Amino acid sequence: MFGQNKRGVSGYAQVNVETGVLAASPNKLIIMLYEGAITACYSAIRHMQAAEVQKKGDMFSQAIMIIESGLRLSLNKKTGGEIAESLDALYAYMSNRLTMANVHNQPELVYEVIKLLTELKSAWEAIGNIQTTPQATAPVIAMVQPNQGAAAVNRNIANYAKV
Repeated sequence: MFGQNKRGVSGYAQVNVETGVLAASPNKLIIMLYEGAITACYSAIRHMQAAEVQKKGDMFSQAIMIIESGLRLSLNKKTGGEIAESLDALYAYMSNRLTMANVHNQPELVYEVIKLLTELKSAWEAIGNIQTTPQATAPVIAMVQPNQGAAAVNRNIANYAKV
């Protein structure tokens, strides 16, 4: 009875994600991107182990898209300086490792990326716990917020959070 309407549950989950994105702080938006990439990576490993090639590829594409178009594209290298440059290089490295993992069916490469994403996510969570005022978070958020505006960042996160 209740399990038959998966579309309704999926629709509810989508509304929940979109609502969470709209209500989230810039710091929380970045954390949501990390969570989406980590979830996609774990899904890719499961599909890799089950020899589900299409689903595996979809999940690798999702993870790479979150890293490239969500995390990497949102870097503001002018304001973020050396930290933003380092993150840019790290995101490029992660995307490359995921591509290699997909092509060569190497889950150990995915676990390496998951570890990096988890460590970065933890750092952003710590920043969110320390800096509680908009004035205090502005320098950190300026490092990752591009000139595209909050609405575009919110749309990107809502799209990439669908894993």
